[in-house]
Amino acid sequence: MSSLFLGLISGTSTDGIDAALVRFDGGIEVIAARTSPYPAELRQKLLALTEPDAAILLDHLGALDVEIGECFAAAALDLLADAGTPASAVQAIGSHGQTIRHRPDGNHPFSMQIGDAAVIAERTGICTVADFRRADVAAGGQGAPLAPAFHAAALSNHLPCAVLNLGGIANLSLLGKHMEVLGFDTGPANCLLDAWNMRHRGTSCDLNGEWATSGTVDLALLEVLLDARYFRIQPPKSTGREVFNLDWLDKRLGDQDRKPVDVQATLMALTTRTVADALSASAFKPARVLVCGGGVHNLGLMSALATAISPIPLDSTASVGLDPDFVEAALLAWLARERLAGRSSNLPSVTGARGQRHLGAVFAAPP
Repeated sequence: MSSLFLGLISGTSTDGIDAALVRFDGGIEVIAARTSPYPAELRQKLLALTEPDAAILLDHLGALDVEIGECFAAAALDLLADAGTPASAVQAIGSHGQTIRHRPDGNHPFSMQIGDAAVIAERTGICTVADFRRADVAAGGQGAPLAPAFHAAALSNHLPCAVLNLGGIANLSLLGKHMEVLGFDTGPANCLLDAWNMRHRGTSCDLNGEWATSGTVDLALLEVLLDARYFRIQPPKSTGREVFNLDWLDKRLGDQDRKPVDVQATLMALTTRTVADALSASAFKPARVLVCGGGVHNLGLMSALATAISPIPLDSTASVGLDPDFVEAALLAWLARERLAGRSSNLPSVTGARGQRHLGAVFAAPP
């Protein structure tokens, strides 16, 4: 049986599909990886759909589900071509799809991802495992974050540590030697920074945080932002663009005239402060914090975080052999492996589910 699995994910930032080819042979080795950007028009369509008041016709949603599935399949095939690996060598694909709505609380909780897994299996010829959140949500859990279980498996020789994923949303995994694995979303990482930067500068991100670091933090505004209900909720908890978006920010900005650059500086401070506060409130004392996700490349944010959590060292997951850009794609490969092996892969200590569950639905390869 092949030890090769392929992971696919597009995260909250909705900037493209990360794909990783992973070998599980006594360890976890990413042997090839790439990011396939969404076409600009498709990305705008997805961003609009993740707005809290977005609406879509059922016909359009069905077509978009298939279109995203086609994109994910193409990303998988492109990676295999890059790696010179035939599809027949891969045991399974784990696909997260694209989250368009995450509502784990309420009378009828759900988490919705699109990217038709049957299409991925058909186009690639590879068994595909998808829909990893639904079983945990059905069991009363948040369905997120999924990463702490993988972080615990991949970093068992580096405990105690914390893993900080800086995607659109920031999440922490707390990994100790003699404790249950803990993890939760701390709040926004890049989603507000990127959106505000796009509104005022027309570019997808604030490269290296240079714009943010040239501004001055508005302490009064920061306190208003920190007063959001989400930051007062105790874990288990998870969040997304449904909560933290430009509408949310605009309501808190009010009519007061502020320089856009100072708002950007304040948003960076918001990410920094909520991560540091969450780590402090957990009472967990890691030997170091390892960072992955797109935010690892934001030098301004990394510097601010290092100062905020000092004296705990801050470093990239690259220091322990995990490419920070593809940790989540590797997670999806691992989740597919766990599902086919018949092992549960949720952590009730993280999500609040009633018990362990097998995550993911299996779509067999075409005969």
